[in-house]
Amino acid sequence: MKTEKNLINTLNVDRLGELTKQITALKKEADAIKDNLKDFCMANNVKKVEGALVTATYVEANRKVVDYKTLCSDMGVDSDTLGKYTTHNAIFSIKLS
Repeated sequence: MKTEKNLINTLNVDRLGELTKQITALKKEADAIKDNLKDFCMANNVKKVEGALVTATYVEANRKVVDYKTLCSDMGVDSDTLGKYTTHNAIFSIKLS
């Protein structure tokens, strides 16, 4: 027999699933609009596109990423030494299926 608490949690899980599905669809739509704006700005050498409510600004940036695995290998740093400088944090999440 389901208790009231179990029923509430079941409803919460279902609502979370619905919201996650909506967020995924909205993110996909937003990403497509961002891609369109990026292409427009690049093709027309435009940095800002003004809407009635919001202004979109096109920004270019370079990102640097260090390949730590290769760096440590090249420098002869073994996994035990690397472990001394590595912090561990507990991460909690809810996954839906």
